[in-house]
Amino acid sequence: MSEHSSDATLPTVAQALQHALAQGLARIDAQVLLLHVMGRATHERAWLLTHDDQVLTAQQAQHYTNCCTQRLDAVPVAYLTGCKEFFGLPLRVDARVLDPRPDTETLVEWALELLPADGRERVLDLGTGSGAIALALQSQRPQAQVLAVDASSDALAVAQANAQALQLPVQFLASNWLEQVTGTFALIVSNPPYIREDDAHMPALRHEPRQALTSGADGLDDIRAIARQARAHLLPGGWLLLEHGWDQAQDVQAILHAAGFASVCSRQDLAGQWRCSGGQWPACA
Repeated sequence: MSEHSSDATLPTVAQALQHALAQGLARIDAQVLLLHVMGRATHERAWLLTHDDQVLTAQQAQHYTNCCTQRLDAVPVAYLTGCKEFFGLPLRVDARVLDPRPDTETLVEWALELLPADGRERVLDLGTGSGAIALALQSQRPQAQVLAVDASSDALAVAQANAQALQLPVQFLASNWLEQVTGTFALIVSNPPYIREDDAHMPALRHEPRQALTSGADGLDDIRAIARQARAHLLPGGWLLLEHGWDQAQDVQAILHAAGFASVCSRQDLAGQWRCSGGQWPACA
């Protein structure tokens, strides 16, 4: 729409939403994007109902059209709004990092079960991206010493900005997995790339950084590397927790067993999919 359109041609909230839905946008996406362009918080969906006759400005209408077009082209909503809530924390995200998924909160919840509430354990988050996991753990375990690692300087910039905004004392390190990491940890967590190179879902993920998504022919190359490298950086009795694909739990368990881990098990996400697997480094190793 032209910014010179008259009010008579500008849509109301209800009309803008109706048009977006007619184009094939999911209702939740259409609502969140409209709240964003109107300067409202993304959880204020009730506001749209009580203001459904409010007319958008020309600038808002054009911005909304652009956002809807990009969303229909599979650009994540979080990239369009610039923010995503994860484990109750407002994170800034953009195309330099993966869009944090709610499924990953399963990994955080498991990690928190292993960390004493007032403990000072050293914790390592590999492939931190936006910093979502590391920051969630630090927010819930303020005494823990959390180190977040990523091979991407762009990702580290996003994560460090989030840590600063949230005033959480996570430390950051540029490293390809554990190559530059020193010392030992009570807990190592990671949401690494785990998608097969030829996975049919890749076109739908084309706007997210590919190096953070795919990992070899079977999707498990990085998980193998982490399991192999983590052994030298875990305290006796320490845990390695990994997120993976819905159909990879058995294979990841086998990798952990082969690497010498004990108490190997998996956890389900909210949808009942086996989303995370982990193992404990033997106390006698």
